[in-house]
Amino acid sequence: MPKNRSGGGLTATQQAAKFLGVAALSGVVLAGLALPAAGVLGLAAKGTVEGFDEIPANLKTPPLSQRTTILDSQGGAIATVYSRDRTVVPLKDISPSMQKAIVAIEDARFYEHGAVDLKGILRAMNRNVQVGGTAQGASTLTQQYVKNVFVEEAGDDPTKVAQATQQTVGRKVQELKYAIQIEEELGKKKILENYLNITFFGQQAYGIEAASHRYFSKPAKDLNLEESALLAGLVQSPSRYDPVNDAEEATKRRNTVLQRMADVGDITQAMADKAQATPIKLKVSKPKNGCITAVKGAGLFCDYVRQVFLTDPAFGKTKEDRAKIWNQGGLTIRTTLDPQSQQGVQDSIKSHVYKTDKVATAVTLVQPGTGKIMGMGQSKPYGLGPNETQYNYSVNKAMGGSNYGFPTGSTFKPFLAAAAIEGGKPPTQMYSAPYEMDYPDTVQTCGKPWVNNAVPKYHLENESESEEGPYALKDAMAKSVNTYFVQMLQDIGMCPVSNMTDKLGVVQGDGTKLPQNPSTLTLGSNGLSPLTMASAYAAFANRGTYCTPIAIESVKTANGDSLSVPKTTCTQAMSQTTADTINTLLRGVIDSGTGREAGLQNRDNAGKTGTTDARKNAWFVGYTPNMSGAVWVGSPSQKVEMENITIGGVYRDKVYGGEVPGPIWRDAMTSALSDRPAPSFVTVDIPDAPKDDEDRDRGRGRDRRDRGDDSNKPGDSPFPGFSLPPDMRGGNNGAKPGQNNGGTTGP
Repeated sequence: MPKNRSGGGLTATQQAAKFLGVAALSGVVLAGLALPAAGVLGLAAKGTVEGFDEIPANLKTPPLSQRTTILDSQGGAIATVYSRDRTVVPLKDISPSMQKAIVAIEDARFYEHGAVDLKGILRAMNRNVQVGGTAQGASTLTQQYVKNVFVEEAGDDPTKVAQATQQTVGRKVQELKYAIQIEEELGKKKILENYLNITFFGQQAYGIEAASHRYFSKPAKDLNLEESALLAGLVQSPSRYDPVNDAEEATKRRNTVLQRMADVGDITQAMADKAQATPIKLKVSKPKNGCITAVKGAGLFCDYVRQVFLTDPAFGKTKEDRAKIWNQGGLTIRTTLDPQSQQGVQDSIKSHVYKTDKVATAVTLVQPGTGKIMGMGQSKPYGLGPNETQYNYSVNKAMGGSNYGFPTGSTFKPFLAAAAIEGGKPPTQMYSAPYEMDYPDTVQTCGKPWVNNAVPKYHLENESESEEGPYALKDAMAKSVNTYFVQMLQDIGMCPVSNMTDKLGVVQGDGTKLPQNPSTLTLGSNGLSPLTMASAYAAFANRGTYCTPIAIESVKTANGDSLSVPKTTCTQAMSQTTADTINTLLRGVIDSGTGREAGLQNRDNAGKTGTTDARKNAWFVGYTPNMSGAVWVGSPSQKVEMENITIGGVYRDKVYGGEVPGPIWRDAMTSALSDRPAPSFVTVDIPDAPKDDEDRDRGRGRDRRDRGDDSNKPGDSPFPGFSLPPDMRGGNNGAKPGQNNGGTTGP
């Protein structure tokens, strides 16, 4: 039968209010609720039935915040994160002794009275009169549940929490009305279930299931009598009766609960006596919250997943909407992280770079064609301790990475080559490529030409004097000849290169577009992230199709509903022929060029080495048809020059991309691809350079080195035509950890 609303007779709520009466609300009820007498007159003045009815009729119960579990691609747990550690369970999964204990100590007449216990109110008022103050309250378990709902809705906002717990007449009357509503709608068992799931039990545990695991390392359904009494006693004051920090007080409180259970007939006196004589036996599980607890070195990947959730519109239109869903929790997030690949990344890092080294390494693996991040790790683990960091060196600043990314050196050259080939340049293209040269007087951009108007002019040179052209593209790529690629840039202009990097998702570490100057678009003088590089090179492996990186495969809510997740977007960045040509060229880098120490056994692979001036950064970015990976080694603050340095227990006179990052890449990829298919590249025929050129170059230089990144003479600007701010001209200058404040000092 429908309930009558205002104007059509009294609702059940109004009838209850009228029954209590203004006098009861302003006198007896309020006395029993332990409110100050000063508040009584205010309520009496406006405490009519009509005023009571003005309170909104429906209590909006927010979903309870719960723990979120982050999984790898195979369903293995990576980490548990939560705003509040809670796992909601049905009443059938809570031991009967726990149900009886909480009712006995908090509201023994729970099953006998309605929303308001008038008998309890009278008892409390009488006791308060006897002591001349507030010694006892009479809030029912239902009213306590309502208060907890207010607290839950307030979240972590201290102002809202204070409002939710304030002892005022208005708040108490509001609790009364909502308690009446709850009693009508839910029934006793559901109220008890909700109460046990929402209540705070101390030690960061919300709800009985979390509390049971925290104190006894068992589910709530397995709690015995003594354990149930202990937890029931915590509700009144979780800090005062905390058994971890004060066993004596906790024991007294537990025994009070046991005696109360005996008094109301839930257990016999003999049972109570025996339980009271039993010492408290805890089996405490420490709180495990946050990405800092992630396994397999996946803490930074875990934090990246969190950043994706909080920033991607797929999870909510506004950042407030997304934060609300994240903090509410109860999610199961299956990620793209492949456990085999992640293990390979971690093992390789530990073998080659120590967390105590002066420099760090970051490694990211991406699957071509899907954009899935398969592995992500670094030598400085996620944390707050010595040699730990909260900066993720693999990603951009907006996702928790370093402020600027890291200069990439010659690993940028394939982007230039791809732009040239896509524009019609043949892979046999030759340039004079002298050992040293001035930058061109002018280079066309997408707008006003860049002009080399410095005095003296910006100048560059190759790594070795033996590197003197003419060269064709194949040899120039294998030997990483700087002057060749600067001449190529002069020939095609900067706009095609800029367009190519846009299609490949290449942006600076701070998220901004790459500036158009020869140093940036030839020799990689600007900072990029390993994830950006791995994803861009994956387009070569995928025959020219670039796919945006993704980290999340699915998200399910606590009730089993699926949320939409960000999808990769794949676009054709270059023709298949262009990509096949780059693959053929970069195979040569590994077969006979600067990346020979990175080569994989028994499968097609390709890649490019890179170092920057003063050897502050060294890179290897490489791929197979089914995996792409980027490895960076360097100083996060750009203060360490990697000469005469020990890395991973091995002394290095000079660090090259092929000699340090290369083997890290090789070992990580070998493990990641173990027992997996070994598809082949589609290659093109690129004729060798004329024999006389080969004869002239044979035996010269040191192909093991990643040539042509230490190319500017002392005093030259790292960004021709671009003035660096003072805090990026070297030195610390107050840089925060992970900040690339040094830039590069060579093109």
